[in-house]
Amino acid sequence: MAASAASSFQITIARPSVLSTKRISSFCSTKFGGETPKLSCNILASSCHVSSIQHFWRSFTSTTQKLQKVVTKAKSESDDSKPASVLPIDLRGKRAFIAGIADDNGYGWAIAKSLAAAGAEILVGTWVPALNIFETSLRRGKFDESRVLPDGSLMEITKVYPLDAVFDSLEDVPEDIKTNKRYAGSSKWTVSEVAESVKEDFGSIDILVHSLANGPEVTKHLLETSRKGYLAAISASSYSYVSLLKHFLPIMNPGGSSISLTYIASERIIPGYGGGMSSAKAALESDTRVLAFEAGRKQKVRVNTISAGPLRSRAAKAIGFIDMMIDYSIANAPLQKELSADEVGNTAAFLASPLASAITGAVIYVDNGLNAMGVGVDSPIFKDLNIPKSTE
Repeated sequence: MAASAASSFQITIARPSVLSTKRISSFCSTKFGGETPKLSCNILASSCHVSSIQHFWRSFTSTTQKLQKVVTKAKSESDDSKPASVLPIDLRGKRAFIAGIADDNGYGWAIAKSLAAAGAEILVGTWVPALNIFETSLRRGKFDESRVLPDGSLMEITKVYPLDAVFDSLEDVPEDIKTNKRYAGSSKWTVSEVAESVKEDFGSIDILVHSLANGPEVTKHLLETSRKGYLAAISASSYSYVSLLKHFLPIMNPGGSSISLTYIASERIIPGYGGGMSSAKAALESDTRVLAFEAGRKQKVRVNTISAGPLRSRAAKAIGFIDMMIDYSIANAPLQKELSADEVGNTAAFLASPLASAITGAVIYVDNGLNAMGVGVDSPIFKDLNIPKSTE
């Protein structure tokens, strides 16, 4: 009843900045992996957060009459026949599966946070070799600071599944992978098995996010890329999305949304982004349009991809020139600022919400407008050109 009352209160007075009791009531339900026991609050929450919950709970339960007065006042000052003046992104009651989270500083993590902030339940698929360290870091509170949501609560991850999206079924897995010690102790981690596990555990999902890519020869020029390296990039970065949607679509509720991440190298030359990765991103964007048609007709599910600008994530640092790309973007994009992961996360939350109910088959650019530029204006050749400058 208290959680219900708090929810009603927030809606009535246009969502003030108080800690959601929905988060409190469900906070202890977090579990990780298929066989790991449920974790207690004091494992996943910082002592500061637990303290803030206790303080808020005491305040809430001891001031019921005061809250009632606020609600009455808010109603009396507005016309009940008019809707609230806030246009919310409301994903309460929705369930999201995000594939490709292995740490707390990439776009996948940011998308999970934005979806959680909007009320969605979060399920995660983590690459098998990274699963242990990810779960351990989460359990020990190493991610607590980056789990903080706008209302002060911590993002809850209901369950983490081991996942290797390169393999559709166990029959596809070569023997050397099956016996690899990095995969020891994990099971049911191929795409079809994970989809079946999610079905068994939760029945259905509403949001599917593909946030993974890999190109083993990404630092090589395309002319130096081997067939094996090229096909590996396509498999891990493009076909993996087709496979995910193929196996998850049957358990996606009508009206659901599927989102992937792409990059401007799909349509522009980005020297250094090689090994077939530019081709993989181009394939991903083409597949997005076809999948939007097929998934839309078959299950009323929308399919979009976000073309995100450069981010200083661990995965991007592996390429070796991410700092250079960020500097280039700041110097040449219409909006001269560094892109934050939250900006991509918030875009994903919008695309997953009913507010984007007519958007599908689209490439949405979240890159400070860099995609619109035809030349780099920081070139010395433009030194005498009258380039617009900030007046601040």
